[in-house]
Amino acid sequence: MRRAILTIGGTVAGLAALLSFKTHSAADVTAAGTPTTTTPTSSATSPSGSASGSATKSTKSSGGKGSAGSAGTRTVTGKVDNTPYGPTQVQLVLAGKKITAVNVLQHTDDGATSMQIDSNALPKLTSEVLTAQSARIDAVSGATYTSAGYIASLQSAVDSAGIA
Repeated sequence: MRRAILTIGGTVAGLAALLSFKTHSAADVTAAGTPTTTTPTSSATSPSGSASGSATKSTKSSGGKGSAGSAGTRTVTGKVDNTPYGPTQVQLVLAGKKITAVNVLQHTDDGATSMQIDSNALPKLTSEVLTAQSARIDAVSGATYTSAGYIASLQSAVDSAGIA
């Protein structure tokens, strides 16, 4: 009898905890199509090799096949990766096969905490990409979903660009 009471009490407590769990809101996401390449613009060309690391939220993705610019630079956009806290998408700026910059086109946006995490994690991730020159980078501690989305979008851009 005592076990039955404990079992029922535990079940009720677990069910109450499960029903009170609040999920994160889903962000509006455009179609998460395949990676696309775009033609470079003068503002994206950075011969100094510095990363913009911008953390602006945008849902626009330029379509079409890109071509090498006059200085041999091009941009490659990765696919949108949907995380529990929102979409993440990056764009690479390449000079030949060298990554010269990483632009964050979309990032998680689920409130102030998400913005704080992204403001810390995105510059670290971008710095690692520029050092490693590949998608083989470590995740940022405390920003697991941001890191996973960033790396997934980055990998699709690297694959599309045909670099290691």
